[in-house]
Amino acid sequence: MPIRPLSHRSRGAPQERNHAIHRSGVLDPSFLDDIVVWCSGLEIPGMRYSVLDHDTMSGVNPPRMHMRLLIQTRDSDQLQVAVIDDDGLLWEYHQEYREFSRILGNIYLGRVVNVQPAIQAAFVDIGERRTAFLHASDVHPAYEGARKVPVDQFGESTDRIRGESPIEQLLRQGQEILVQVTKESIGQKGPSVTTYVGLPGRCIVLLVGLDRPGVSKKIVDEEDRERLRSYMEGLPAVTNAGVIVRTAGQDLEREQLVQEVRVLEKIWIQVCESAAAGRGPALLHQEADLLLRTVRDLCTNQIEEVIIDDSQIVEKFRQYQQDLMLREPQPVRLHGAKSSLFLQFGVEPQIDSIYDRKVALASGGSLVIDETEALVAIDVNSGSNTSEKDLESTALSTNLEAAKEIARQMHLRDIGGVVVCDFIDMVEAQNRRTLEDSFRELVRNDRAKTWFATLSRFGLLELTRQKIGASKDRAGRAPCPICRGRGTVRSARSVATGVIRELRQGMSVATTDEALITVGEPVLGFLQGRCREDLEALESEYGQKIVVLEGQGWSPERWTIQYR
Repeated sequence: MPIRPLSHRSRGAPQERNHAIHRSGVLDPSFLDDIVVWCSGLEIPGMRYSVLDHDTMSGVNPPRMHMRLLIQTRDSDQLQVAVIDDDGLLWEYHQEYREFSRILGNIYLGRVVNVQPAIQAAFVDIGERRTAFLHASDVHPAYEGARKVPVDQFGESTDRIRGESPIEQLLRQGQEILVQVTKESIGQKGPSVTTYVGLPGRCIVLLVGLDRPGVSKKIVDEEDRERLRSYMEGLPAVTNAGVIVRTAGQDLEREQLVQEVRVLEKIWIQVCESAAAGRGPALLHQEADLLLRTVRDLCTNQIEEVIIDDSQIVEKFRQYQQDLMLREPQPVRLHGAKSSLFLQFGVEPQIDSIYDRKVALASGGSLVIDETEALVAIDVNSGSNTSEKDLESTALSTNLEAAKEIARQMHLRDIGGVVVCDFIDMVEAQNRRTLEDSFRELVRNDRAKTWFATLSRFGLLELTRQKIGASKDRAGRAPCPICRGRGTVRSARSVATGVIRELRQGMSVATTDEALITVGEPVLGFLQGRCREDLEALESEYGQKIVVLEGQGWSPERWTIQYR
């Protein structure tokens, strides 16, 4: 029986052991821009935002204007991509190190190593450093009772509801399953995976378990939706996978869409054949590199020009344009000057500002962004903004300006998870509704799905934004070795008080003649100044000499006491 196509999304790095890699040079699966897809007015079952929106490359859409796409790689170990508008404002920024192997979007033949009914999840060995987390709701019902990957059953209609069966009925230890990575490892947590695989192209997405064609909900013109749906319904069935038209395919003709469907189907069949021939854990399909994802996902009709600082990358970019069959490829030119491309266009300072805690607003107000383990807190300050006639008007004006910048910063910084925005208090209910509506509209086209709560009476707006990896701040910074990531250290007075307290306890039982204290420079000054009388009193009380020394380069919280 021939292998029938199956589709799933994941990402991962090539494995050295026991794998059959398929890497597409044309249409590798990537991050979908269509968060929820609809067919015949109904939301397609089995679709989860966490699966489809992973690591999107285009979030908050800028106003309709001409944009430049800049690619910088010269004299660096990384490829950097930036999109700026006519005013030089940064809207997109992505980077990828040459030696870094990303796993988001990769498809693996994994092996179940542990089934945990208590949390309704399984842990899957995909050949990476950490096992992957698979929730019961991400397991296709066809796996229930299956002895091998149930390729032939993924497209069959079933009465079983996704997430209805407990994990212990769906999977067993040692079972091989086809999975796709939907979230990178973060900290001590391993990657997240799903069995609902997706192979996105530029204009088409193939999805496992979808038994009817769909059209992105972002295509709002009803005539276009009907036309595209008729195109897809007239296609020969793609075995065990469904087809969804992305927004980039809105103006294409049937033949162009069919051509991309066939390319994706061929990739899917190769993935299935590799799964049948190999043993897990094995990497079956590797996500595209940043350059290909850029051509596929960022080269929209808003991009007027592409500028690249490396001649080899220019040729590779043009080849990708041909491979992806772009109808009107953007002109590409080489930045031949010796100066940095990003510096010439004012991008470098804006990239640096991504890591700043404080973000200035044009009106004189500001945002303060603090990322913690539990959530991201964003505080809005009016600052010197006095442009309005009264306090309420100033609050509304600043809040609306802040909401626009928050939406942009969340995308630029890859902020995900729980976000709490502390807006300036407003008295009038209408103004609060205006702020809520404006914020929702600002993130409506963000490919990372966002859920909102209502604005509280205290001016707090809680939201959750899809999290698919570490934020740029976490990825680009290391914990401070002095404060250990807390952002503050104990005051010199607090440390000095603790030293004296322990010194008194130690001297009361010590049989030596001298106590040697070694402290950092700030605490040394405090002990020799304000605490001098306390130390002299201890010397008199216990008949022991106290010597205080400075530890060169010691942090304020580091100190030792030796009795000799």
